[in-house]
Amino acid sequence: MNYKIMGRFIAQILTIEGLFMLPALSISLFYGEWNAVQGFLAAILAIAVTAAVLFTLCRKAATALNAREGMVCVGISWIILSLYGCLPFVISGEIPRFVDAFFEIVSGFTTTGSSILADVEALSWGILYWRSFSHWLGGMGVLVFLLAIAPGEKDKGFTMHLLRAESPGPSVGKLVPRMRKTATILYLIYITLTVINIIFLLFGKMPLLEAICTAFGTAGTGGFGVKNDSMGSYSPYLQNVTTVFMFLFGINFSCYYLLLLRQFRNVFKDEELLSYCGIVVTAIVLISVNIRHLYPTLSETVRHAAFQVSTIITTTGYSTTDFDLWPAFSKGILMFLMVVGACAGSTGGGLKVTRLLLLVKSLRSNVGKVLNPRRVRLVRNNGEVVSQQLLDNTNAYLAAYVCIIILSYILISIDGFSIGTNFTAVLACFNNIGPGLEAVGPMCNFSGFSDFSKLVLSMDMLAGRLEIFPILVLFSRNTWRK
Repeated sequence: MNYKIMGRFIAQILTIEGLFMLPALSISLFYGEWNAVQGFLAAILAIAVTAAVLFTLCRKAATALNAREGMVCVGISWIILSLYGCLPFVISGEIPRFVDAFFEIVSGFTTTGSSILADVEALSWGILYWRSFSHWLGGMGVLVFLLAIAPGEKDKGFTMHLLRAESPGPSVGKLVPRMRKTATILYLIYITLTVINIIFLLFGKMPLLEAICTAFGTAGTGGFGVKNDSMGSYSPYLQNVTTVFMFLFGINFSCYYLLLLRQFRNVFKDEELLSYCGIVVTAIVLISVNIRHLYPTLSETVRHAAFQVSTIITTTGYSTTDFDLWPAFSKGILMFLMVVGACAGSTGGGLKVTRLLLLVKSLRSNVGKVLNPRRVRLVRNNGEVVSQQLLDNTNAYLAAYVCIIILSYILISIDGFSIGTNFTAVLACFNNIGPGLEAVGPMCNFSGFSDFSKLVLSMDMLAGRLEIFPILVLFSRNTWRK
């Protein structure tokens, strides 16, 4: 295990985190929020000292990194990022308990949006900004950001292993031959869409800082709001804008790159994109019919249905209404969307639409083999044959996915909440969604769980955001053997 290169990389990650705390510190200074100022200054100092020590100890590290070390590096980096990222919450006294603060920042970086806070509006603006910005930074990936800005590319395997371990989806490909350029393109698209989102929110007369925080939560598909009712008190225009942009950020960013290259045919024939759009439209129609009697007009019914479908399938977690009061049929559809999630290569979480397609096609192929063993049946995606290794990886992911959900459900059941609360809490955290149902519904929070359950759910959020395996390898004895 190359501990020196891992230590140097963690030092770089911490340096980026410390730099990104500076805007939040500036906001706290501007508003005279002195407790928050102390929290950010202390956190930045702790980060600076730790990074300096790591840089000194790991100065002569080699650049070679294998796949195992890449996964370990990613898993540890995200945990350390969260440990230091929660310090402003604790030191400022706005979230005084460390476990609660850790849960909150993990929820932020993993773009989950689950919260232990009952009164969000009591937080200072600096803390609110940092809380929302953690969504934006974690949405595309802090390691992807480092690859985008770091000079040179001494080891292509180094960048590929890191990008593969952090990026969502069953497979990671290059948009261009150089991985650093791929990371740069992804972030440029990400930044552009975020800025456009902010502009549309400002047109709806949303205050600037609120627009920035809301856009961060939308772009990262995170869902931390600055209002206690999430998006419920905003105008229909602002809700509709957020609906559209949540949907857009749930699309594979490769599609946007192809659009820039004017390869429109490849985009509009993409099976994952077509399936994603079909699932969204179908869910909106079915839910609108089912909840029509709950709202005075058809337009309001469709608006709430579209918003909730968009926020759940993209795993954002905003809400405009208490969908826990909806009929069982509509809540069943939302639970299905919780599992499906957004497209691979997006900022959304969940199983991913492309994995669902591969699982369905693989099942159909296996049924065909049972009926006709001699016939060769190949699984294709977008006209190309899918390798058996990718199918095996998808099946392994599903097996790990189910096992973690079952184990997490059993562990948090110790707290004595209902089956619906426990199950949807695990689904909401593991799929990086935010709200669940019943006691963890859109108008509730996760503060009632014990510290042990919050830590379990925090690990679920990390495992879900990092596609399970970078976290699982940390608990394997083989990982740490020479």
